[in-house]
Amino acid sequence: MFKSLTAAAISGILVSTSLTPAMAASPKLNDKEYFSQPSLDIVVFSNWYNGMFGDSKISGVELIHFGERSATNGDVRLSATPEQWDPIPTFVERTVDKDTGVIRATLAYPEYDFEYTIAAKPIENGVEISLSTDKPLPEALIGKAGFNMEFLPATYQETTFLADGKPGIFPLYPTGVKEIIGEFEPEPLAQGKQLVLAPEDSQKRVSITSATGELALYDGRAKAQNGWYVVRGMLPQGQKGEILSWRLTASTDDNWQRAPVIAHSQVGYLPGQTKRAVIELDKNAAIDSKIELLKVATDGTLQVVKSAVPEKQNDYTRYQYASFDFTDITAEGLYQLRFGQTTTAAFPIAPDVLDGAWYPTLDHFFPVQMDHMLINEAYRVWHGASHLDDALQAPVNHEHFDLYAQGPTTDTQYQPGEHIPGLNVGGWYDAGDYDIRTQTQYRTVRTLVQVWEEFGLERDTTLVDYEKKYVDIHVPDTKPDLLQQIEHGTLALLAQYRAVGHAIPGIIVPDLSQYTHLGDGLTMTDNLIYNPDMAETESDGIYSGVFDDRWAFTSKSTPLNYGSMAALAAASRALADYNPTLAKECIDTAIAAWDEEANQTPNMFQVGNTTGGGLQEEKLKAATELLISTGDDKYRKALQSLLPYISESFGRSAVLAIRALPHMDNAYQQAIRKAAERYQPQLQEATSKNPFGVVITEYGWAGNGTILEMAMTQYYLHTAYPDLYSDALLYRSLDYLYGTHPDSDISFVSNVGTVSKKVAYGMNRADYSFISGAIVPGVLILKPDLPENMENWPFMWGQNEYVINLGGAYIFTVNAALKLAGRLEK
Repeated sequence: MFKSLTAAAISGILVSTSLTPAMAASPKLNDKEYFSQPSLDIVVFSNWYNGMFGDSKISGVELIHFGERSATNGDVRLSATPEQWDPIPTFVERTVDKDTGVIRATLAYPEYDFEYTIAAKPIENGVEISLSTDKPLPEALIGKAGFNMEFLPATYQETTFLADGKPGIFPLYPTGVKEIIGEFEPEPLAQGKQLVLAPEDSQKRVSITSATGELALYDGRAKAQNGWYVVRGMLPQGQKGEILSWRLTASTDDNWQRAPVIAHSQVGYLPGQTKRAVIELDKNAAIDSKIELLKVATDGTLQVVKSAVPEKQNDYTRYQYASFDFTDITAEGLYQLRFGQTTTAAFPIAPDVLDGAWYPTLDHFFPVQMDHMLINEAYRVWHGASHLDDALQAPVNHEHFDLYAQGPTTDTQYQPGEHIPGLNVGGWYDAGDYDIRTQTQYRTVRTLVQVWEEFGLERDTTLVDYEKKYVDIHVPDTKPDLLQQIEHGTLALLAQYRAVGHAIPGIIVPDLSQYTHLGDGLTMTDNLIYNPDMAETESDGIYSGVFDDRWAFTSKSTPLNYGSMAALAAASRALADYNPTLAKECIDTAIAAWDEEANQTPNMFQVGNTTGGGLQEEKLKAATELLISTGDDKYRKALQSLLPYISESFGRSAVLAIRALPHMDNAYQQAIRKAAERYQPQLQEATSKNPFGVVITEYGWAGNGTILEMAMTQYYLHTAYPDLYSDALLYRSLDYLYGTHPDSDISFVSNVGTVSKKVAYGMNRADYSFISGAIVPGVLILKPDLPENMENWPFMWGQNEYVINLGGAYIFTVNAALKLAGRLEK
């Protein structure tokens, strides 16, 4: 990832590490319960596998080597190159013995009645890892269970290894037979009692010596593109007690310090906005030198226009922080920041820095994600018109992957496996995969409607032709692109009501081989409706015997239904002049759905994040949008009844509550004002917990979505109650997205800013590329204290996966900032 290092700085680091010998030292167990010494940290089961999505590459024994996490998943696995969905053990307990400095983790494969304990104790420049069990390995696991440790390919590509002294080279790209459990075993790259990875590189060298069985080195990418290099030692049969012992050591440098990161906006700054850089420093670094703001002249010379010793901030995660305010610099031009040997890329200060910052998202990201359409861009076809065979009724009592499930009935007139006509229209690929997740679709539609109603964006750079199922990027068609995207999302939502009479959780491929598909979505389907009575090689132009159709999960959920009707009610307003026939169908469908829900007991079927949010949350959305669209008193009464919920969860409800203000009575308006007053100190506290002044979530999915949601909320709070709320959080949120965040100074919006995200988890991830205008989740805070966003490895979905709803929130936030700055007229 981009760390703003100058050539001189890099050279200095290389000289330092090559001339300074590694010191004989052992990592110490620190107060955060991991082993640490300069340049090396060893984390032992501080993180756990992601239960929702399987193996997230953030658990077991892990190495943080010269500031970068380079190894993970030190644990027992049942294959040589396990992929995301393969079995993982159950976590039992973790203990830390501070007297002996030993960390132990007990885990189990309960289906095999196998429990074991992994212990790690510090040794010189590393740890000794042992595995013990009270019972011998169960017969079913003999030849299957081994202790694996996975090493990041991005770190070890273009380096070498030694296996008992025999040399080899890490392949840039995998070759050979992939592992298919029960059929094919992978061929190891090397075997021996000692493996040394990257012996030639003083910042990557790791040595593993086995005191028990032999070690084998595998390339997991032959099985899955997101696989890592795997070092594996098989567990022996017929033994109990300590059955495996490894000595893992790494190159270290007691004088090493992580180079500073000068976190700043890669997009630049408006002359009148607050301008604040945050310097992230090694915990042992001194904060006594000055940071300089440099203005770049036409001939390349640099003029120092401001300098100061940065102001110390509270520590956060594993680093020190200091800040530098240069708000007083307003002259238009190009600037750089310099601290010690670190100099940033150039960035502008100018009145128009944000004017086009949202263009790539609407011009490019949204069209690329459009399902059921061929997407063309000049000489490139992003994908064909895929999934025109949508969709088959999902089987009942079925728990699927990716948080989809079907209940005990279909809740439709269709039998399991039967084709549901009319679902092959509209919708966006939800994320880096190809499902139509309804909850994401309606959230995106509502946000885009808010963009239209608040800012009236009429930009046109994209041709959309539904008759031909054809989209051409960079080709205008005299229609506002924003309305075309609202229409596209609305068509998918409306199709569900047309087909089955209610919102459905979504549409997704039936098996993992399709779900993990990388490339053109068209190539996973023949676009012909599946007919089980046909042979696999048989087709008639409409039907085929190829079972590649996506499944529609159709269980009724009242919260989901409310969320969809809210989006349809909102879309009816935006589309009223653009497509009046569709607009009328939207509002009629929403009203009918509301009335139906009002006359029945709520259906609370819920699975993961595919069946809507909380009942009151989703009902509030529907009531607000229907009230704004119709003015009907029944929706006003529903809002009144939801006032206690609004007050209790004001941070989540503020936007809806404020948008409803013009349609409500004085008592409601006073209640919302009081709720806003109570929320103000809560927001202040929440945004003061780190040096960046935003809420950084610490879950398995990084927090750029939360940051954008809070920025949108701030816009409405500021416009409704300017005496209580400033616009500062909105601009801080954009600065955060553009580079003022932990770990690096890269912009998280691809193709926006001088240095932006170029390796991300979209449909393009196997190509190590990006989709212009797409936004990644951002910095993931790994327990106990590591902020991480891998720029050299796209497959970390919690950090790098593009999600369509972030696009809408981002377009709104940029235009909100422009409007507040007087750059947008409406």
